[in-house]
Amino acid sequence: MKKYFPLFLLLIYICVFVWSAINPVDFSVWKVEAITSAISVVLLLALYLFKVRLSNLTYFLCFIFPVMHIIGAHYTFANVPFDWFNDLIGSTRNMYDRVAHASVGLYSFAIMELLLNYKTVNKKWIAYTYAIFFIMALAMTYELFEWQYAVSVNPTAGIEVLGSQGDIWDAQKDMLMDTLGAIAGFLLFIFTKRK
Repeated sequence: MKKYFPLFLLLIYICVFVWSAINPVDFSVWKVEAITSAISVVLLLALYLFKVRLSNLTYFLCFIFPVMHIIGAHYTFANVPFDWFNDLIGSTRNMYDRVAHASVGLYSFAIMELLLNYKTVNKKWIAYTYAIFFIMALAMTYELFEWQYAVSVNPTAGIEVLGSQGDIWDAQKDMLMDTLGAIAGFLLFIFTKRK
């Protein structure tokens, strides 16, 4: 079973992707978010096909973001049924997108594993800092993409893609969540790879 775990996760993602495509709240938003969701899946699949293997824990951590993202694509991020979590933390804002941003940061785990297992770098601290800084740069790049999409491609759908819910500091908070997720991925990596 351990050998087929990544394929099992891929099958789940495909099922959720198909479900998400059926009557999404806003199809123009869904298209943009679906592409974003699929990028990391395609990248991981390409690595897998080229015999670059990661641990099952890494595949699981990398599975969280695309699934959360494609669910967000179906509902639009501001409207995902997430009341249980919002109530738990006492938020009147739908925090689904913040949690999804934190899940992006977990990719730091995969980056560290790739860099160290395939001996791309010879110092652990380089792998650790590179992974966190890569996630931070990716977060900034995505926020720039959202901004440009919102102002130039489709202003109506752009507001939903932004998912700011009226928060003028949304982009900064999203980048913070990506960074905190990257730090969580780093700590998990240190804890699980101590040996």
